[in-house]
Amino acid sequence: MTITERYARETARDYAMRMLKRNIATLELAPGAMLSENELSAELGLSRTPIRESLIELSKIRMVEILPQRGSRIARIDCNLVEESRFLRLVLEKAIAELACEKAGTLDFSVAEANVKLQRFYLENQLSEKLMELDDDFHREFFRLTSRMQTYNLMESMALHFDRVRSLTLSAAKDIKIVADHEAILKAVRAGDAPEATALVERHLSRYKIDERVIREKFARYFAPGDRPARTE
Repeated sequence: MTITERYARETARDYAMRMLKRNIATLELAPGAMLSENELSAELGLSRTPIRESLIELSKIRMVEILPQRGSRIARIDCNLVEESRFLRLVLEKAIAELACEKAGTLDFSVAEANVKLQRFYLENQLSEKLMELDDDFHREFFRLTSRMQTYNLMESMALHFDRVRSLTLSAAKDIKIVADHEAILKAVRAGDAPEATALVERHLSRYKIDERVIREKFARYFAPGDRPARTE
């Protein structure tokens, strides 16, 4: 697992949940992996209680499976949940793009601009793990600019299903266009062009479909049995 420092005043449970979500999204905690409360407790420097509470919460969104007498396991990727997660993001992010376009003349886009420049640098230097983090930050920034962070927080847990596929896309796709997508989205929002911005958001959040077959074949072990591609002779 990748462990980062605990925020000031962050509760043990919130810290445990943040670290688990981050490592699930990036696949460091891989689909199908067994989890040990004792090992997680030692890695995070926490008691078992916040770990157990976080695992229970994650089981409610079908990200973790609680196995009686055996422990817990990261759920394999369910394509129906991925699509539901993508749908939620699509509806909300198109609305946020429209709102940002309405307010474009009063917003400071300097953080988003710096973000896409850094994305371009990481893409050119093949640092895909950094790209995922910047991708998250880019999308979050528009919620912040439009004062809709509570909406973002509500979306975040369900979005975890889609985030895992995004990680696989960065690992498997040969032609990564997400940075160009972000640059185009930012340009359209800055210009106040809502139809263009929403169309770009929709295309961006559908990109994984282009690589879906490759992803499901390359990482078949990560998918629930019914979602694995059929073998070809």
